[in-house]
Amino acid sequence: MKQTIIKVDHLYAGYDNKAIMEDLCFEIRKGEIFVILGGSGCGKSTVLKHMTGLLPPVSGKIIICGSDMTSAMGKDRNRLLQKIGVAFQSGALFGSMTILENIMLPIKEYTDLPHDAVKAIAMIKLKLVDLDHSAYLLPDELSGGMKKRAAIARAMALDPSILFLDEPSAGLDPLTAADLDFLIVELAVNLGITFVIVSHELESILHIADRTIILEKNIKGIIAIGDPVKLKSDTSNPYAYKFFNRNREHRNKPGTGE
Repeated sequence: MKQTIIKVDHLYAGYDNKAIMEDLCFEIRKGEIFVILGGSGCGKSTVLKHMTGLLPPVSGKIIICGSDMTSAMGKDRNRLLQKIGVAFQSGALFGSMTILENIMLPIKEYTDLPHDAVKAIAMIKLKLVDLDHSAYLLPDELSGGMKKRAAIARAMALDPSILFLDEPSAGLDPLTAADLDFLIVELAVNLGITFVIVSHELESILHIADRTIILEKNIKGIIAIGDPVKLKSDTSNPYAYKFFNRNREHRNKPGTGE
């Protein structure tokens, strides 16, 4: 079994000391694609923000590469943050900068490398996501799928061990989403990157995820964890089965014409 790279230990996730998810415990293995699932408003993105250090948890620990994200301070925290990369749902690219300049920004911020070296590294990241030909375009000149790829390239700028992606396929047409899924799997296999992804796209999840957890807001916790393909056929967990088969159930309802 692969080593644990992230351990979420009795995490109470929420805002202003009010937990919306309670006592979450799970581990993520090095090199796997791990997906966080759940219905709208269950706290998926909130959990992701805690894991990336953007929000302090109500209580609990998040151990990343052997260090506790929740208590790391100063230089220790900066070193830990450089081990992760984050791509937000919107892309969060700076509109006044070219795509190349967007990728160069974190490298200039966190290293003392000369300009030519920074530019060369940024171009390598763009080539990894097949955007080197668009390096000098502005974000507004890119399609939705290209913006997602650019955001992933920027998240990889400092060679992180872990990439966190928030709804990477949101707003994309099926073909573009499938291409992005292929890219994620390719990066995981070829570079050994661990992916932690928040998503609700069932087809994507079934194609790329090694394991997944399903969060449920009514119980404020995890109702299933494991291989999504197996969870899809697991009738012993009614909520997980319904979550993965909701499209089929809708088609089979009386009055739908099928």
